[in-house]
Amino acid sequence: MSHAKQQLSHFQSLPVIDIGGLFSPNEDERQAVAVQLGDAARNVGFFHIVGHGIDEDLRQALLDQARRFFAQPMETKMRHYIGLSAGNGTTRHRGYVPEGEEMPEKGKRDLKEAFDLAFELPADDPDVVAGIPMLGPNVWPELPGFREQVYAYYQVTYEVGLALMRGFALALGLPEEHFLKDVTKPPSQLRLIHYPFDPEAEDVQGIGAHTDYECFTLLLPTAPGLEVMNGQSEWIDVPYRDDALVINIGDMLEIWTNGEFVATSHRVRKVKEERYSFPLFFACDYATTVTPLPQLVERDGHARYEPLKAGDHLYAQTIHTFAYLQKCLASGEIQLPEGARDTATLGQHARHKGTERA
Repeated sequence: MSHAKQQLSHFQSLPVIDIGGLFSPNEDERQAVAVQLGDAARNVGFFHIVGHGIDEDLRQALLDQARRFFAQPMETKMRHYIGLSAGNGTTRHRGYVPEGEEMPEKGKRDLKEAFDLAFELPADDPDVVAGIPMLGPNVWPELPGFREQVYAYYQVTYEVGLALMRGFALALGLPEEHFLKDVTKPPSQLRLIHYPFDPEAEDVQGIGAHTDYECFTLLLPTAPGLEVMNGQSEWIDVPYRDDALVINIGDMLEIWTNGEFVATSHRVRKVKEERYSFPLFFACDYATTVTPLPQLVERDGHARYEPLKAGDHLYAQTIHTFAYLQKCLASGEIQLPEGARDTATLGQHARHKGTERA
């Protein structure tokens, strides 16, 4: 029986991992953390990390700037509407996302607003000039300190992501730098998400059940509300910790590991209080072809996934989710990438479709 068949049983809680050892010059200390990362990725797919080194002042500055931005009048926020980043047959996909713009599950509009940014690339970068989607310079509002403080958080958290990528490689018995050759200028997106106060909310959807499209996600939340699905299709609350980031495995690592790591389905529910959430979706480069690692295919006896172009997958799923991209698609201004495909087999939410327990 393969690892993919054994994992994600009826876990009821999330591990907490101190990743400080990943930054140690001592290989044994890095390996000790990697063992914990591997266990969590195989058996739960979701876990807290502490010892990440992201300064509390930096996290607070990010929250303060998000509050300032979202408190502005709608007219001011819409000057940075994410749909304005589309043009010439592509999109940088950066800017303000008003409530209702996203629909990760058909027929269910998300009850949130957001501001999206990503890995900063100059307009004259060859990939930007070539019109590769999801790449380019960011959109920045004219708020004092917003660009400096928000992007400072992005850069520090991105470095934590690189450390985790090394740790995951070690957990799989690979050289530490194995995955980093495919992480040079990735479309790794940071989202500033605001859930408005709604005292009448009862079991209301905030973000619908989904897996994340990238390798993994580093989430800084400000309140409870996140739930994850275990292998028995039960929804488990993720407790809030103000000293931790929440990490979850995404689609690309599920494919790369031939299902040994599973992209864990999650959702946001029961949001009554005003809440902010800051996920950084750690991606590999757009042109990366993600295919199951040969040694894992040999162990399992077959490849459970066809090769997938990472950027095409991310772009296609983004098109399916955002209203402005749906309009561009309908008008013929953009097209679905050739490498796109249905990912209904990814994540346990898809595998248990229709059997979820509240």
